[in-house]
Amino acid sequence: MHVHVDVDGPVAVVTLNRPAKLNAITPDMAAALRAGLDRVDADPAVRVAVLTGAGERAFCVGSDIGELDDYATPWEFRNRGDYGDAVRALRKPIIAAVNGYAYGGGLELALACDIRLAADTATFAAPEIKLGWIGGSGQSALLAHAVGPSNAATMLLTGDPIDAARALRWGLVTELHPREELLPAALELAGRIAARPPIAAQTAKANVRAAYSMPLEQAIQYERDLQTVCFATADAAEGRAAFAERREPVFEGR
Repeated sequence: MHVHVDVDGPVAVVTLNRPAKLNAITPDMAAALRAGLDRVDADPAVRVAVLTGAGERAFCVGSDIGELDDYATPWEFRNRGDYGDAVRALRKPIIAAVNGYAYGGGLELALACDIRLAADTATFAAPEIKLGWIGGSGQSALLAHAVGPSNAATMLLTGDPIDAARALRWGLVTELHPREELLPAALELAGRIAARPPIAAQTAKANVRAAYSMPLEQAIQYERDLQTVCFATADAAEGRAAFAERREPVFEGR
């Protein structure tokens, strides 16, 4: 299988497993990734996901270019099942552990995640322009939100890669780690998030995304409505009780 989903308690690790091809994604892999993420979303025991790539060279270099001509028409290509959409559709928090090249659709996959950690040897690029097209899974919008319009334009118009240090300076990633320490760091962070009440965590994720797409007053009202939903949960009542009793809360996702 070219997509592995390994569940350990409340954390699922989703691994793109085609290292000989730099984890380039075929249509079958895209379908497997969508199916795996659907399982993650449907499993009440899983609270957080980590997305990474197999091998030492690549996180993901996007779609397997050798298979793009297999689409019969441009319209069929346009309506394909998009793997970036699958990551963005995940309700649960997801962390990208970028262990190497994150190019093209791989960059889009990382951008679709809520938090990005990277190996200090990772590189990032939007190289589609060098082949005559542009990204199509929110690359421009997500990149501009992450690094600002000027930096995004530099990457999109040149197609040239940036190294991990620049990605950190630009805000594309949150932390850098030696490659061998990257996945443990991502799992540690995932564990901390998984310890939080899951309804509140999923609500916080939805709220952050809304903050980028709504006018300010609407975003604040949306946040207030989501806060009210959270406040009415059993987890919130447990949090208040634990605070009053000076003990650690036990959150059950209710």
